[in-house]
Amino acid sequence: MFNLNLFDIKLETNTIGRNFFYLDEIDSTNSFLLDKKNKIDEDGSVVLAEKQTRGRGRKNKIWYSEPGKNLNFSILITNKYFLDKNINLLNLGVSLVTANSIERLSLLHANVKWPNDILIKGKKTAGILLEANSQGGKIERLVIGIGVNVNQTSFRGEFNYPPTSIKLECKENIEREKLLAEILNNFEEMLLKIISKPESVSVDWRNKCDMIGKRITITQENKILTGIFEDIDYNGYLILRTQKKKEKIHFGDVGIG
Repeated sequence: MFNLNLFDIKLETNTIGRNFFYLDEIDSTNSFLLDKKNKIDEDGSVVLAEKQTRGRGRKNKIWYSEPGKNLNFSILITNKYFLDKNINLLNLGVSLVTANSIERLSLLHANVKWPNDILIKGKKTAGILLEANSQGGKIERLVIGIGVNVNQTSFRGEFNYPPTSIKLECKENIEREKLLAEILNNFEEMLLKIISKPESVSVDWRNKCDMIGKRITITQENKILTGIFEDIDYNGYLILRTQKKKEKIHFGDVGIG
């Protein structure tokens, strides 16, 4: 089981994760933090669950995770500075933080995949899902859900990208407590960077994405687009260069080719 004392020793943040909830089983950590009935309002609150009965990724895809092997957690953001204008930078930043944290603990090379996946050797290792509650056109609370395949060694289901885990790639068990603390420590540093040097977040993300400059296919609900992944703009949208024009892509599943 998750060792709370070991995690607490490794956590170096001022706010992120200081209000921490550890649950054996829940429907979804994102849903838990979004539900005001649970009366969790402190900025930076974190919920970690060993098992999610309705864990999900983008477009409501089911996220399967073997209990006791991985990290499935969510972070609550209520700071108006980030809710008003910096949500897309948060999306880029948390992807970057997760990839860098995996690298530091495993010595593996991790890449980010637009819009919010982390790949090792072209295989999906982690996914991120941002969800929000809004009222009167303004976001009141934002939840960042993160799922990392840490020590799981087999996967079921159908996948756009083949799944893997850190253990499968580095051939040894990873301390989940240390990895979670590393992610939260780096996440708090990234929040400060968004305030002081917001442009550096997108620059660092570009350097971590090896798809830029390659021909890609983007699958949307009713169409498929192909072209060159030219760049991301300041808001984190993908710039696709086709034979006819450049298009700004707000959503879609990206693949090489």
